[in-house]
Amino acid sequence: MDLRLTDKKVLITGSTSGIGFEIAKRFLEEGASVTINGRSDDNLQNALDRLKESFPDSSVNGIVADFRNPKAHESVIKLLPEVDILINNVGIYASKTFDETSDQDWEEMFQVNVMAAIRLSRHYLPQMKKTGWGRILFVSSECAQLVPEDLIAYSTTKAALLALSRGLAQTTKGTEVTVNAIIPGSTLTEGAKIFLQQQAEKENKSPGKISEEFFQEARPSSLLQRFAEPKEVADMALFLSSPLSAATNGAAIKVDGGSIPGIF
Repeated sequence: MDLRLTDKKVLITGSTSGIGFEIAKRFLEEGASVTINGRSDDNLQNALDRLKESFPDSSVNGIVADFRNPKAHESVIKLLPEVDILINNVGIYASKTFDETSDQDWEEMFQVNVMAAIRLSRHYLPQMKKTGWGRILFVSSECAQLVPEDLIAYSTTKAALLALSRGLAQTTKGTEVTVNAIIPGSTLTEGAKIFLQQQAEKENKSPGKISEEFFQEARPSSLLQRFAEPKEVADMALFLSSPLSAATNGAAIKVDGGSIPGIF
């Protein structure tokens, strides 16, 4: 299927690994012009090298920006004043109890997970409306609805993105601009692989056994009963970013393997 993304200018925050990196790969496969983002030169260059090796004839660039800095968006906008598609993917988390989560933890997660998306959307959305077409996509999380006890702050930020996405979508009425969110479930990113390996070594079990027990104990509601592959999440992101998705606006689309119970 041709997603009609050739030459579309795309910015993906937090995209040197995991879901963001896979989204970048899929856009390049579709012929888009992609700018990825990381918070360190080394990580960014490593990701760029990998993408250029896989897609030698594609247009791919990178911008270093650490969104813990409230001014980080300014350097992004200066280097990339216009985009057709904005993927607000960057996110951090801290696995702590509510009592252990400090004000600094809360503020840092809101700065990166929410305020970065707000600041970039505030710049690019009016430009998209003016040019007559655009896509903004927020990458939320199943934690926005499941809310694990050790991820309350992270879950709160991811729930905020759902409200932000819906609110911005309502400002696009009658245009060719859409704003949506995706809600990934447990995904086999590099971080997840490290977690599985560390737990396997700690408990003297195989990573496969740890994964099986995770879905039995922590995600028993999952219908998929396995970690999703990053590409499976990226494929949904690509469709929602394409001209083919014009009738989908203000939506929060689950890519969670059925882990969130209910029909809404």
